[in-house]
Amino acid sequence: MSIGRTSEAEPPRQAPEGTDPHRWWGLVVIALAQLMVVLDATIVNIALPSAQRALHMSDGNRQWVITAYTLAFGGLLLLGGRVADLVGRKRTFVIGLIGFAVASAFGGAATSSGMLFGARALQGAFAAVLAPSALSLLTTTFTDPRERGKAFGIYGALAGSGSAIGFIVGGLLTQYLNWRWCLYVNVPIAVLAVLGAFALLHDRPGHREARLDVPGVLLGCGGLVAIVYGFSEAQPRGWSDPLVLALFTAGAALLTAFVWWQNRAPSPLLPLHIIKDRNRAGCFLTMMLATIGMFGLFLFMTYYLQTVLGYSPVRTGLAYLPLTAAIITGSTQISARLLHRVAPRMLMTPGMVLAAGGMTLLTRMTVHSSYTTDILPALLLMGLGMGLTFMPVFATATSGVAARDAGVTSATVNTSQQVGGSIGTALLNTIATTSSAAYITARLRTGAPKALVVPAGVVHGYTIAIWWAAGVMLLAGLTAGLMVTARAPKHAAPADAPVPESVT
Repeated sequence: MSIGRTSEAEPPRQAPEGTDPHRWWGLVVIALAQLMVVLDATIVNIALPSAQRALHMSDGNRQWVITAYTLAFGGLLLLGGRVADLVGRKRTFVIGLIGFAVASAFGGAATSSGMLFGARALQGAFAAVLAPSALSLLTTTFTDPRERGKAFGIYGALAGSGSAIGFIVGGLLTQYLNWRWCLYVNVPIAVLAVLGAFALLHDRPGHREARLDVPGVLLGCGGLVAIVYGFSEAQPRGWSDPLVLALFTAGAALLTAFVWWQNRAPSPLLPLHIIKDRNRAGCFLTMMLATIGMFGLFLFMTYYLQTVLGYSPVRTGLAYLPLTAAIITGSTQISARLLHRVAPRMLMTPGMVLAAGGMTLLTRMTVHSSYTTDILPALLLMGLGMGLTFMPVFATATSGVAARDAGVTSATVNTSQQVGGSIGTALLNTIATTSSAAYITARLRTGAPKALVVPAGVVHGYTIAIWWAAGVMLLAGLTAGLMVTARAPKHAAPADAPVPESVT
């Protein structure tokens, strides 16, 4: 019995890793940078109509304001994560912040659509360096199970609610200042984060003895870019378009070659033991499936609130506030308190079921739905479900990773999120528009008034797509329940215990 007591008293020996009195202020800096990256994926959505008018974009090209960012971000994340491991996470964190601020200023000053598209792509490229650096700094800073739970609770809340916060901030800036401030606002945030990084963050040196896997970069990043680009083009062109099919084929071929090469590369871009681990693979897949549904919700609800219910940009942004509050509550007040006591899947699976339940409630919405009775309960359920899920996903996926692989593991989590968001936006939007067109065509043939049929058809398309999103979220819950078998951190290995590297 004395042996058992001794082992239970051992966690304080992890204290040296967390004795830095400024570590919680360092978390503020990391969280600020992550919030900036996540909300920038959506902050320009509400500003897009104003930017389109100002820069004379065509309807076919306006999507590139969003796609240029997610394409560069999702496609280059693995490269950014490995660069962080080789060079040092604090250094790449600061470089990412500075580059993101410069790109944001460049976009805010855009005088043409091409200039704005280029700035958004540059933002995505620097975000691909910044995001994995932020998560891996968090991973190496907090190793005590209790502190780690709280830190990842805050981080998970920001990751889950950042997109919704983007809608709120975007609405306020667009309505009361100018659409350009949706980009300019990143500059002062980045400056504060850079100053905080120099003063508060500490990092282990990079592994300069390793080489950057150039063939892996070309194959992996090229494959991801082709896949994400294919999904972005599927919306305007259609799924059977030759270009879309060619992109998917090329992406699949490149990713297959990437996996083959990673088994043979002396310094692989993505060490395969990271994704061969059952728990990490389950977390990556759960994250991707969850964000497919979430990003689809943002797309439909934004258009529903503005075009069907007639909300202003600010009112639309504020409508997402309960969702944000619910995500933060679920992540920081429920998941963070329970993760060190219960297995991660005991949070992730119920979280996805709750989120799917919220989606199901939204399928009842009509042209005349009330926000208070029809929309709000669904958003609250969605938020709690996402908060329960995101925090244990981030904590479990990055737990027990060797220090040299922390950046690329963090990048893989973010890649799952970005690829899932891109797939969700394209897939669910295609389902919605196809269903709407079929509904409207059928009703117009019967002689029904067009003024009534069109809005009803649009909402019908949204509800069909939301049913699909609910199904995907249930699949995410099933994935978490079957694949993520990790125990509660208090019963598992220390958070800083390295995974074996002999697998590769």
